[in-house]
Amino acid sequence: MESTENQELMKYIDRKFLECPFYGVKRMTTYLNLDLGYRVSEGRIRRLYHKMALEPLYPKPRLTKADKTAYKYPYLLRNLDINHKNQVWEADITYIPMFRGFMYLFAVIDVYSRNIMSWSVSNTMTVEWCKETVLDAIQKYGNPEIFNTDQGSQFTSEIFTKMLKDNKIQISMDGRNRALYDIYIERFWRSIKQEKIYIEIPNGGVELYREIKEYMNFYNSRRRHQSLGDKTPNEIYFNELEKVS
Repeated sequence: MESTENQELMKYIDRKFLECPFYGVKRMTTYLNLDLGYRVSEGRIRRLYHKMALEPLYPKPRLTKADKTAYKYPYLLRNLDINHKNQVWEADITYIPMFRGFMYLFAVIDVYSRNIMSWSVSNTMTVEWCKETVLDAIQKYGNPEIFNTDQGSQFTSEIFTKMLKDNKIQISMDGRNRALYDIYIERFWRSIKQEKIYIEIPNGGVELYREIKEYMNFYNSRRRHQSLGDKTPNEIYFNELEKVS
């Protein structure tokens, strides 16, 4: 269990890292000390980076660590024309701060419509948690053609890849330039944190779940996107469904 001050530092680190994902330990320590008035060492911030699984070498907080022994699947989205629902789904995990402690959010997004297909919160990042969330989306909406993730150990594990193969889903994985590829789930993380979590820091897991559920409903059904012609993700996803049917 982290101290109250460390939890506070983690919240500030998370906000700054979202704004400046290129900040390494040294720059973050300087920011905390000079801009916010803390007196913290690089060693302390390095440990918190590890706790939050932040990787400044990547242009985003990398919560999932690669398993070097696992088979890496090729990236399938380069130059792909994404023009219909359920063609490509992306998924990722992000850190969510609370007044006391923190949890993790896992979400699956349909790239074409930006619709959030399924999501879940947990205090641990297990492959079983990710698998069940994806299966929930498949049960509700059918199979995507391609499923894209990073090369984190949850996603390269036999449990996760077998689940995708059993459902005849093509597996796509980002390489080291991953921030160029999974931009849709990244944009969603920025939206939910800036528009909900940072405005109403949840006080415990029950409140966190309520806030996220509330935002997911807003995002899918009422939040209009300029890139979607000022339509909502639900309008794009379900209107196409109606045309097909």
